[in-house]
Amino acid sequence: AVNLTVDFCLQHGIQALTLFAFSSENWGRPEEEVGALMKLFLGALEREVDELHRLGVRIRFIGERVCFSDAIVKRMALAEARTAGNGRLHLNVAASYGGRQDIAAAARSLAEDVAAGRLRPDQIDEDAVAARVALADLPPPDLFIRTGGELRVSNFLLWQLAYTELWFTDTLWPEFNAATLQRAIEDYAGRERRFGLTAEQL
Repeated sequence: AVNLTVDFCLQHGIQALTLFAFSSENWGRPEEEVGALMKLFLGALEREVDELHRLGVRIRFIGERVCFSDAIVKRMALAEARTAGNGRLHLNVAASYGGRQDIAAAARSLAEDVAAGRLRPDQIDEDAVAARVALADLPPPDLFIRTGGELRVSNFLLWQLAYTELWFTDTLWPEFNAATLQRAIEDYAGRERRFGLTAEQL
């Protein structure tokens, strides 16, 4: 499903794709399950990076890396360095990531600047926070797709999703295909995005 989604984005000129690979809460799952997920994650890093680089994809990982093994952290850094100059598609992989954790880290960063005298508290506004959360250099997501029949965002990009269109499907991620993705895009294209304004103001 990952390769298919990446190919779809490349074919349709979609410039940024963020995949939720592993949440910060997933570390609480049974140890054998976490171990299996880590093995799959490392294998994917080893297999896919060369092809993604060939396709002009830039890979970036968001989330806390301290819980990962040294081998995985090294592979992440190598993948990011190898693809840093690519611009056809920004592929962001959320790994050991949580939206609340992301906002807390932004707040901590701003607090450190205030404590050091680099920033006044009255200078902290939405733009200041937005500049410190993950993916600050990319536009906010247009569309959020949740597979597997779950009707929640599950602590994913909480700040960034403020005005994102949400789309849900019962299709499980391993069965997710181009037809399902096309339906999501077509549904999104038919929506009116007002960003808090009235239809008359647009």
